[in-house]
Amino acid sequence: MKIKRTIYHLYLLVWSLLISGCTDFVETDLPPSQLTDGAVFTDRATATAALANIYAGLRSQTLITGGSRGIGNLLGHYADELDHYGDGIGTIYNFNIHSVLATEPELATLWNNSYNLIYACNSILEGLEDNTALTELDREQLQGEALFLRGFIHFYLSQLFGDIPYVTRTDYRENAQISKLGSSEIYELLVSDLERAIDLLPESYVTPDRVRVNRYAAVGFLARAALYSGDWDTALTLSDDVLDKTDLYLWEEDLDEVFLKGSKGTLWQLKPVSSEGNTLEAQTYIFESGPPINQGALTRSFMDGFAPGDQRVVHWTRGITNGTTVWYHPYKYKANAPTGSSVEHSVVLRLGELYLIRAEARMQLGDFDGAIADLNKIRGRAGLSDLESLDRMGVEAALVQERRYELFTEFGHRWFDLKRFQKAGEVLGPLKPNWQEYHLLFPIPQSELLANPNLNPQNDGY
Repeated sequence: MKIKRTIYHLYLLVWSLLISGCTDFVETDLPPSQLTDGAVFTDRATATAALANIYAGLRSQTLITGGSRGIGNLLGHYADELDHYGDGIGTIYNFNIHSVLATEPELATLWNNSYNLIYACNSILEGLEDNTALTELDREQLQGEALFLRGFIHFYLSQLFGDIPYVTRTDYRENAQISKLGSSEIYELLVSDLERAIDLLPESYVTPDRVRVNRYAAVGFLARAALYSGDWDTALTLSDDVLDKTDLYLWEEDLDEVFLKGSKGTLWQLKPVSSEGNTLEAQTYIFESGPPINQGALTRSFMDGFAPGDQRVVHWTRGITNGTTVWYHPYKYKANAPTGSSVEHSVVLRLGELYLIRAEARMQLGDFDGAIADLNKIRGRAGLSDLESLDRMGVEAALVQERRYELFTEFGHRWFDLKRFQKAGEVLGPLKPNWQEYHLLFPIPQSELLANPNLNPQNDGY
């Protein structure tokens, strides 16, 4: 993998991101010539600047960016959420028709950008070892955030590619020859990073806009990781911990309040590039005329699947017509232009998901009534009637339905759910003519296999 080879190069990258407006929650007076090895850790401002640019990289460049190359859009097309309208070529089209090859440039970009951010996390962690220039409180905050982000990025890479390297150092010689780990080893390292982050991070947020993670964001994300790994007891305990924190998090009953920057149901969100701007999601999904050439529209199967009376179709989608045909786009984020002061941030973790995590954990542990109660919390806000007594099969069907319509186009939840519940072939087979079971994983970029033979073998089917 093409990981940056020196801390100096990392800081040049950090500075270039800073001057391009990637963040404004920290400022530094150091010119690029002084952002060299060690300088970034001599005071709180410059150490925080390095961390800020990891958040900025996620927002603007890779993985959970709300842009068209983020996994929200890519996996929305890969699954059954979005249809592609365009000229039948390019990355988005390839994802939509399941023709993603190991030579796809966007896969290599996603891989390398993600591992560069992991490298940045490791550089911060190494720079904080035995650091006496910062207070213990500041050092622990920065360490906790870097550990969280390292685990967060590895989690997504493992979900997309399967067996991957879990990189914890900046030694480029070692990293250039690093080998893949299996899912159990990745999960063990991921849990270690997140548990250490939980121990180090404070309960309160460093900034009032929740753009930097606190302890409960780490707890909530570890609950998701535990759920995906089948550790139901841990997922239940951790989701309880977050949902019980009512002095910090409040359930937003109004659907139009959920994605506003001041929502008390948000655990973690990403700040726009400028104080006047809003989300990349709005720019990616909103269109004003149809057909939406070179954009995606919500699929007919998705729109037809809303339960009668579900208010999410009214508040979270929007129809555009040319007089004869109607196309719908996601409308969770509504501000598609500067607003003088930002009104929406990109919400990464929120209470709605935590209720669904707890519902699933309860279902898996046989507490069907508890699972139904959590699902009814989601349904009630959507204007749907309460579910009553259901058996295991009924609870699972309701859970999959509520996850589909609560979390649509948010960072690939639908795709990951189709995989987890072993429904990908059943759902996508009739919709995607190129569908094959090996599409459950993406291919490792061919350029990476050539650069590091230890990443072989390639994922099956590619």
